[in-house]
Amino acid sequence: MTRIIFPLLVAFAALFSGASQAQSGVRLADNAPDSYTVVRGDTLWDISGRFLQQPWRWPEVWRLNRDQIRNPHLIYPGQVILLDRSGPWLSIGRPIGSGTQDGRLQPRIYTEQLDAALPSIPLQIIEPFLNRPLVIDGPRLEGSATIIATETSRVLTGSGDTIFAKDVGAEAEVWHVYRPARPLEDPVTGETIAWEAAYLGAARVTERGEPTTLEIVSAVEEIGVGDLMMPSERPSVFAFVPHAPEQQVDGRIVAIHRGVSETGRLNVVALNVGERDGIERGHVLSLFRNRGVAEYAGEGGKERFQLPEKRYGVVFVFRVFERVSYALVMESDGQVTIADAVRQP
Repeated sequence: MTRIIFPLLVAFAALFSGASQAQSGVRLADNAPDSYTVVRGDTLWDISGRFLQQPWRWPEVWRLNRDQIRNPHLIYPGQVILLDRSGPWLSIGRPIGSGTQDGRLQPRIYTEQLDAALPSIPLQIIEPFLNRPLVIDGPRLEGSATIIATETSRVLTGSGDTIFAKDVGAEAEVWHVYRPARPLEDPVTGETIAWEAAYLGAARVTERGEPTTLEIVSAVEEIGVGDLMMPSERPSVFAFVPHAPEQQVDGRIVAIHRGVSETGRLNVVALNVGERDGIERGHVLSLFRNRGVAEYAGEGGKERFQLPEKRYGVVFVFRVFERVSYALVMESDGQVTIADAVRQP
């Protein structure tokens, strides 16, 4: 399937008429090029980082409105990104034919394969998190289907085996199998805000009924009676443009993928803020480290000082639940640890 793509040079001219104004506070990257040709394997973040010191400020220099940020023009290999340093502004052009005598880039209408569109951040890292069960809250737990038996009463099953489950709704043919793993506790209040789900595999309905018969089509761990299921969600290309939240955000890291206590760049973390806090996919948040308390023994006795927090990195939110969200660490000066703060960039 193809889609006609109108270069943003034309779209932006229609959306934003009038004189351009310089972008306050937007700083170009050192040695930012005048143009860059997109290649397969690039991400939207990578491309922005070639031109800007703060890649998350891309929407400002592309002049995207709020609707476009949530459903952006997709970028494809072969397109040429142009830099107008007077703004600065970024836009898209493409050479006409094999080139022109003066070598200039001009707008052109052309077609591209939809599946070639670039993701916002490295898809190979976040793909397992995009459609699998990650966080289970009370309503999701109560609405899950339950495996009540296995064929020939086997204790544990794997790919190709038959299972039987109750409460299997008609909304899906493929179901994810999971097991509630560890609670996610707010590092400030100690409250359990959700449970992380251990993904076990997937099963396909073969015969409807009560119970419903399913075949296990994939298994990363052994599946048994009592394990839970929820409908499989369709995976999608993650192409949300990075942008800052409009409202105040004051959150914490509650968990790090694989249960470790520290991590770094291009690793996944869970945050204690979600939909009810106004968090949405594409939000960029800054990381702050608590430097602790210092004691000073002076002539007047001991004094305690709360040291200021240090801003040391940036995360990109890619999946959101009611009270929890998942983000990829895009920049980090040092180790990322549980209970570190996240706020507006």
